[in-house]
Amino acid sequence: MKIKLSLYLLLLSSICFAQNWEIDLLKDINPSQSHSAFQQNISKSVYPLAVATPVTMFAVGIFNKDKKLQQQSYKVVGSLLINTAITQAMKYTFKRNRPYQDYPTIIFPDNIENDASFPSGHTSTAFALATSMSIQYKKWYVVIPAFAWASSVGYSRLYLGEHYPTDVLAGAAIGMGSAYLSQWLNKKLFKQSK
Repeated sequence: MKIKLSLYLLLLSSICFAQNWEIDLLKDINPSQSHSAFQQNISKSVYPLAVATPVTMFAVGIFNKDKKLQQQSYKVVGSLLINTAITQAMKYTFKRNRPYQDYPTIIFPDNIENDASFPSGHTSTAFALATSMSIQYKKWYVVIPAFAWASSVGYSRLYLGEHYPTDVLAGAAIGMGSAYLSQWLNKKLFKQSK
């Protein structure tokens, strides 16, 4: 009985401590005054790029009769679909409040969102796209800008007061994992060699 009680108290204190470091970090990043247009635009760039990238790849592949490029566009779409399914399932499962809902006097949002906070959908989508492109185009001039952009999206979600740091970290992990899962599934489904 004492051991169970001790474990429960340890778990409760670690949850409280975890929440405290997140709020402390978020307070340092989230401005109390007006938000930067740059950070707003970084955040807004996610979904247009997530649609435009595979559509452009597919269209160029059709135009140039490049089957490999068309196949690569399927992998990008696959990573985005897997990512969206996992992210939305987790949002509905965990139903975590946004930080500005829990701490309205210290976190100042750019925009009021109606869905759950965990995990960050913007971040997961950005990392799914960046990882998918980096797997397919292993050149520094693709990998570095792709991950710099995805990381800046994650930072922007904190800056804009929309997410806790763990929401962003989980989003990054889900996005990267979705890209690798899409690559693996495409190899299995289309029996492609490297």
